Amino acid sequence: MTVDAELPAGVPGIDVPRLAAWLARELPGSGRIGAIDLIAGGRSNLTYGITLDGDRRVVLRRPPLGHVLPTAHDMGREYRVLSALGSGTSVPVPRTLAFCDDEEVIGARFYLMDFVEGRVLRTREDAADITPGQARGLSEALAAALAAIHTVDVKAVGLGDFGRPSGYMERQLNRWGKQWDGSQQAIRATGNTHDLPEYDRLVARLAERLPADAPARLVHGDFRLDNALARLEPRPEIAAVVDWEMSTLGDPLSDLGLTLVYWAEATDDQELPVGATITAAPGFFGRREFTERYAALTGFDLADLDFYVAFACFKLAVILEGIHARYLQNATVGEGFDQIGGGVPLLLERAHRTLDAGSLW
Repeated sequence: MTVDAELPAGVPGIDVPRLAAWLARELPGSGRIGAIDLIAGGRSNLTYGITLDGDRRVVLRRPPLGHVLPTAHDMGREYRVLSALGSGTSVPVPRTLAFCDDEEVIGARFYLMDFVEGRVLRTREDAADITPGQARGLSEALAAALAAIHTVDVKAVGLGDFGRPSGYMERQLNRWGKQWDGSQQAIRATGNTHDLPEYDRLVARLAERLPADAPARLVHGDFRLDNALARLEPRPEIAAVVDWEMSTLGDPLSDLGLTLVYWAEATDDQELPVGATITAAPGFFGRREFTERYAALTGFDLADLDFYVAFACFKLAVILEGIHARYLQNATVGEGFDQIGGGVPLLLERAHRTLDAGSLW
């Protein structure tokens, strides 16, 4: 690679000359940086598309700007799990290229991976050219991708020490509680408050229902349709599952619960500011059918699924509160962040409603 004055202009979160110099050392012969742009849609880690000589496209991932919660946005873990899954598993992931542990290069740790052709399907408008048959095929493919993640032989792919599955759900409750406290402190530092009394009551209810330990399985941590790249032709498929920053070993039903919270249906009376509302379009599975397909593929016992859905509401509320804190600090890049804080009370209410009913359906 030649590092010269013809480099493109910088974008938020990227020091282009330093990145170019690093690429010249780590990926010699990859070519000059011709263009770099922020890929829209991310509300957490930042994702950039980089065009190199010869129109080769690669992707760079780095943590968000501003307020970053402790233990979150771990680029090293994301790089490791992608590299492991890319070697001999049926989980669709991009091929990793290089990892940078030196924060002096662009101001944070980051990694590079191949660009994967595919669509991020999120809104009802994205369904305009999708037939009901294709929508059903995508639903089936997404359920199969989640089942593939949860049935990976973690020891065989070198991830046997990727987490501590013993006490996983209890640690998750404590971890996200600390994240919540950190976000509250950050919000107060901006001169704002976000009083949500239903939060403490939910934490107490979840603590009373903590399940016994499940066998150690790979958990994605934020699995949903718009954290995947989809293709429609020649048949509907998931080309790649992305955004692995919260992956670990733990209870796979925590993933399923979160997927169901994100999953929109046409009859829903409230719409969250995150997740793929496209699933309310004709042809997509409903939450129940998605669950039944997953159960058929894995054989897992789903008797306590109401707990996992309520827990997912709690976890997502904490995540949104962290994003809301960054928005108040003027440390977000992109659009739509002014709506994020409003999703937190909706999620807390949904969690209580799910526990009260004792059933999803």
